[in-house]
Amino acid sequence: MKKLSILFITTGLLFLSFANAQDTISLSKADLIQKGVDRNLQIKIAEKNFLSAKADYQQSSAVFLPNITASHTGITTTNPLMAFGSKLNQGILTPADFDPSLLNNPARTQNFATLIEVQQPLINMDGLYGRQAAKAKMEAFQFQNERTKEYLQLELYKSYMQLQLAYKAVTVLQKADATAQANLKLVENYFKQGLVQKTDVLNVQVRVNEIANQLQFAKSNVHNASDYLAFLMNDDAQGKVYKPTELLDNSITTMVANTALSNNRKDIQAYESSTKAYHKMFLSSKMNFLPRLNAFGNYQMYDRNFMGTSAKGYLMGAQLSWSLFDGYKSIGKMNKAKADFQKAEAETEQYKKQSQLELNKTNRQLTDAENKVSLSQLAFQQSQEAYRIRQNRFAQGLEKTTDLLQSETQMIQKELEHLQSVFEYNFTKEYLLFLTK
Repeated sequence: MKKLSILFITTGLLFLSFANAQDTISLSKADLIQKGVDRNLQIKIAEKNFLSAKADYQQSSAVFLPNITASHTGITTTNPLMAFGSKLNQGILTPADFDPSLLNNPARTQNFATLIEVQQPLINMDGLYGRQAAKAKMEAFQFQNERTKEYLQLELYKSYMQLQLAYKAVTVLQKADATAQANLKLVENYFKQGLVQKTDVLNVQVRVNEIANQLQFAKSNVHNASDYLAFLMNDDAQGKVYKPTELLDNSITTMVANTALSNNRKDIQAYESSTKAYHKMFLSSKMNFLPRLNAFGNYQMYDRNFMGTSAKGYLMGAQLSWSLFDGYKSIGKMNKAKADFQKAEAETEQYKKQSQLELNKTNRQLTDAENKVSLSQLAFQQSQEAYRIRQNRFAQGLEKTTDLLQSETQMIQKELEHLQSVFEYNFTKEYLLFLTK
């Protein structure tokens, strides 16, 4: 029975290990970028905004395309005017229908009318400028959509590096935990031999607990970074943990700073296209004071029976209309469009200057981050050597336990700081590339 219980426990542990292994999904940077661009909800929202603007532009085609409608109307009436007109349209009037008594008191008359009507805009200057404004708006959303994809890629790079950093921190703390356990075992042996005091053992035990706590937080950070990646990819994070296939490097590849702000940046182009749209709307409001010329025509078919076409006729014409005064409505609309255009110009100029400030700031941050990496690497190497010396001296009884623990703590801290500085440099470099695209 005891052997059977051990067998069940062993089988259960193996099953749990296998289940946990299934939940850990390897993820490369290339796969992450592909899935993020294909699935991300923010990208889908930006695409729908573009499609909405494209639909507005399609609607503006009405400024030069005809409007064609068809209708079929059936009536029955004893109204003298309507009855006489219906017979006239049907072409069935007879001399008897001019009898005053029949004209004044007609019998019930049926009329079915089929009408095909065409309205063709000829000259509508306000509509033409409105169409150009819709096109500029569509282009602005297209640039915004492309910039959203570029920003998502930056965020995916950052999140992937955060996941790499989280796994690296776990590795460092696991190594620190193994070292702390070894030191604890050594101190406990010294205590049994009477070489150290009970307080030394307690201090090492406290240190072991601290590292275990830090390790737990590091593992939680792995899950947090993994959940955020799942969110960016619009994936179900339940029961999943992502593991990067590429490890975080301990070194960096430097790049030359770029201080030139490109006007080809998609967000700047979006602002300029938006300003262009407001300018066209302003011109459209000015053209509203000009007359409009439109043509119209229809083809009519009448009959006393449903869907009949015994009588036919057509009507064609053109209309020149001019709104002379509409209670300052057009003037107010023009003034509003002018203010919106001037506001858009100011916002575009402000955004360019803010972008240049951000670019200058990021260039300085890149230099600072490079210096930080060099200094943190040197500090880590020095802390490693200091710990090695203190550990050897402690084994010979020449160092205090507290000094050894302090040296060990400093070494772990400096290694984590170096990894953080590498992450900051790599992200700053990616951010600088994003600002100069």
